[in-house]
Amino acid sequence: MTLNLVLGYVVIVAILSSVTFLVYWVDKRRAQSDRWRTSEKTLHLLALFGGWPGAWIAQQKLRHKTQKRRFRIVYYATVVGHLLAVTTIAYCLSNSQ
Repeated sequence: MTLNLVLGYVVIVAILSSVTFLVYWVDKRRAQSDRWRTSEKTLHLLALFGGWPGAWIAQQKLRHKTQKRRFRIVYYATVVGHLLAVTTIAYCLSNSQ
């Protein structure tokens, strides 16, 4: 059961990271052409729900959202929040067996 949960988590993070990277890419292209943008709230929620690795890769590879200090602070807070939630859930599950 535990292996299934870990595998499921890895699959969800991989899918959300891919989606998040794509959303960052679209937002970067729209920024370059002065069009409607994806809200920062949406980008942060994607990171919080598991897309944070994809967000980090997009920030590095696309050089997108790397200059906005406030954005980076909130981004890193979402990463910490996500990891704390996953750690808490894993701890509770391991103690319930």
